[in-house]
Amino acid sequence: MRALGSKARHPARVYFTGGTTAVLLGWRETTIDVDLRFEPEHDELYRALPLLKESLGINIELASPSDFIPPLPGWEDRSSHISREGLLDFYHYDPYSQALAKIERGHTQDVNDVNEMLERGIVEPAKLRSLFEAIEPQLYRYPAIDPNSFAMAVRRFTGP
Repeated sequence: MRALGSKARHPARVYFTGGTTAVLLGWRETTIDVDLRFEPEHDELYRALPLLKESLGINIELASPSDFIPPLPGWEDRSSHISREGLLDFYHYDPYSQALAKIERGHTQDVNDVNEMLERGIVEPAKLRSLFEAIEPQLYRYPAIDPNSFAMAVRRFTGP
């Protein structure tokens, strides 16, 4: 965060997701990459990434839940602030968006992460279900998603 913040010449938000959130919140010790998103997008941040990847020895991916599922209403308000470095404010991307994207993907690590989020009270089952229902009519815009399978997977985490 410090390294990227030192490169920023304009204010922006950086949203972390996936394994980065899991590591920073303490239920995983490592992650294979740092998934992030900039808002707004500034060229100097993109230009800084290759040097940061090499100097820090980490893989950085430009990815967020809204790349895989429709954006959830109010996601920005549910994104929690981590730190400010230079002109950048760093956030955990909305945990409900992260949980739903992980449920949709369904890999073993994703399932484990969602279970941790539920056990730690980071996401609540009823609200997770309600937010899924809010985006369900928009799933047609994401052809890789099978809406019926996604709905069944959500019910496995949230109950009938």
